[in-house]
Amino acid sequence: MFADYHVHTEFSDDSVYPMEDVVKDAIRMGMDEICFTDHVDYGVKEDWDSGKEIEYRDGEPIANVDYPRYAEQIRQMQRLYGDRIAIRMGMEFGMQMHMIPQFQALYDRYPFDFIILSVHQVEDKEFWTQDFQRGRTQQEYNERYWQEMLDLVKHYQNYSVLGHMDLIVRYDEAGIYPFEKIRPYAEQILKEVIKNGKGIEVNTSSARYGLSDTTPSRAILELYQKLGKELPGKVAVKVHSGEVGNQNFLRPAFWKPIVDAVSGTVVECNTAYEGERDTTAKHLKTLRVHGWSESFPVDLLDAEGPDLELPIPNGK
Repeated sequence: MFADYHVHTEFSDDSVYPMEDVVKDAIRMGMDEICFTDHVDYGVKEDWDSGKEIEYRDGEPIANVDYPRYAEQIRQMQRLYGDRIAIRMGMEFGMQMHMIPQFQALYDRYPFDFIILSVHQVEDKEFWTQDFQRGRTQQEYNERYWQEMLDLVKHYQNYSVLGHMDLIVRYDEAGIYPFEKIRPYAEQILKEVIKNGKGIEVNTSSARYGLSDTTPSRAILELYQKLGKELPGKVAVKVHSGEVGNQNFLRPAFWKPIVDAVSGTVVECNTAYEGERDTTAKHLKTLRVHGWSESFPVDLLDAEGPDLELPIPNGK
């Protein structure tokens, strides 16, 4: 599936991209789905209906999404273009611990399809302005950033993926802080994310900002893979072992990285139709000929028999 689930429009203060233009461009690119995830950053931005005066910076309002207009425009896009592309409504929550109640209230108001949990500021101080880093050592602001993220994933669950985990790197004027020093935080965060069935985002902005690594870093991605690959109990991987003479099946070499990653057992069943897989003896031979038995543990689930035959009167 060709999709983009991190899309900002003119409803965010960092974008001027009209929503309809986004949809048209996505259709032109042949995308299957898009999800709008404009910014909400309680603590540093106000809601339009908050009753407080909206401040402006360089002519642009420092405000969160105008939620009623946002939801209505997405519905309009769905009506106009829904037959050509799936359009979802999401949000990027720039969260802080002390603002959790406001985010939860917003989450309860609208039927969001997707939420990115991000940390854009801590203690109501933004990173890109250096307000958060100012007056702290590199160790202090890095540890404070990672601790805030850890606290959030422990206390808030209404999100889909954790966004650009090491965002602080983009705005660290002191250079790259060693991964081993933040590894204990990253490991605890990833364990919480995995335990709660959430995902992490690989954000392509690293190329646009000229960073030397991915966002999050390769080290974090490798740690995520190591922490996330363990599955409890036995793991069965159901495959099509391939009909004799038919070359249109996925070979063991294709499946090997997947099966090995989960320490799986390949499972198959005898066929109900005639052929080289309709009896245990013939099917086991086919599994050997096609290389399955040599590559993996294999369990033919109905090998022992006997088959249970159920009468179907009048074929119904």
